[in-house]
Amino acid sequence: MGFRTVNPATGELLKEFPFQTDEEIRMALHVAHERYHRDWKHRPVTQRAQFVARAGEILRTKRDEYARLLTLEMGKVIGQAYYEVDLAADILAYYGKHAGTFLQPRAVPDVPDAVIITEPIGALLAIEPWNFPYYQIARVAAPQIAAGNVLLMKQAQEVPQSALAFARLFVEAGTPEGVYTNLFCTVEQAGCLIDDFRIRGVTLTGSERAGAAVAERAGRNLKKVVLELGGSDPAIVLEDAPIEQAVRQCVLGRMINSGQACASIKRMIVVGRERGAQILQILVEQYAALPVGEPSDPASAIGPLVSERAVDGLIAQIHAAKAAGARIVCGGRRMNRPGFYVEPTIITDIAGDNPFFHQEAFGPVLSFHVVDTEDEAIHIANATKFGLGSSVFSADIERAKRVADRIEAGMVFINSFVNAGPEVPFGGVKNSGFGRELSELGIAEFVNRKLVRVAQIEPS
Repeated sequence: MGFRTVNPATGELLKEFPFQTDEEIRMALHVAHERYHRDWKHRPVTQRAQFVARAGEILRTKRDEYARLLTLEMGKVIGQAYYEVDLAADILAYYGKHAGTFLQPRAVPDVPDAVIITEPIGALLAIEPWNFPYYQIARVAAPQIAAGNVLLMKQAQEVPQSALAFARLFVEAGTPEGVYTNLFCTVEQAGCLIDDFRIRGVTLTGSERAGAAVAERAGRNLKKVVLELGGSDPAIVLEDAPIEQAVRQCVLGRMINSGQACASIKRMIVVGRERGAQILQILVEQYAALPVGEPSDPASAIGPLVSERAVDGLIAQIHAAKAAGARIVCGGRRMNRPGFYVEPTIITDIAGDNPFFHQEAFGPVLSFHVVDTEDEAIHIANATKFGLGSSVFSADIERAKRVADRIEAGMVFINSFVNAGPEVPFGGVKNSGFGRELSELGIAEFVNRKLVRVAQIEPS
């Protein structure tokens, strides 16, 4: 079927791109491998970082064009599309500025004759999703290209024009052929790349199923893997939390990208029965007021889901949750309009044996829980196979920090939803994956920390 642009707001097929042939994929890997060994790894980091920074500058000058592609291909509302473009440009600028510092040789403490040198490892394969086409790529491309690796990028089949647009940034920045290569390849072709010795590392953002398959194949080939998988992020609202701020942040945090974000708030857990009833009433009112519409309209807060398949899957989850005893407080239906729209939905009374208790909902659906104690809230927060992000709301920051210490997650945000940026690491634990992106940790995932130790020559 190939890569296809389908407008999620209308369901209209706009453009198709065929898969590349096996020979084209082999040639792309050959060019990247040769570029790495003959050229790219030998350049000073300052020069490599200049190309990355230049790509970020170009992205800023073309933000209108790049934002429109996001609304067209995956239905991101235009305000959030601009935010993603700017965030991707910030990441490129960040590594353009800081890569040299991160990669400097470092002395070994208390060992005066030893130093750690940071070197690239070669060609990397990145497999990235449709929900943040630029942000996800930038998290990998910026640090790894600056580090001296070369990158072959398999973007999701739903966003081919966004993938091509991002690749153009490096061409326009003057980056040599083979440093960044966009691939329109099949899953099988990606597997063959993982098997090839010239690919020295693999990074994937996607589903548990895809992550397990990639990790297994890479493991058989003894290759480093970074996985950023799903999330069922909890937001604990303690008894002293200001209600207005907590509700505002949870609504915003759930509706990032129309609910299609791995690190968005998916479960709200309120301590206190009376406060729980009060907050639920406010949530229902705010959900009803959310403007759902055409993603290119600046007034729209909620756009469509990415595909018909996504709608069918989410509606099936909602129906199954209700059949198992949960209560649909509001929403729960497909909207009666063209495109792939689902009503903003709140589900409560979700028992521990309800399948929905353990599932990730990828769309505008919030799970709502009310408990009596802080301990119960932490128990529900941790009662998931996922461990990506989380939030704690409290007027007592020290108490919130103590609660954060007990949450099993890669990230905890106090009094806000996910607050990512180039300078802070991103990643999870448990079935949310392993490894980190962004910050200094992100550039360190695919490098060789080489020890050089000098032995003194004894006089003859």
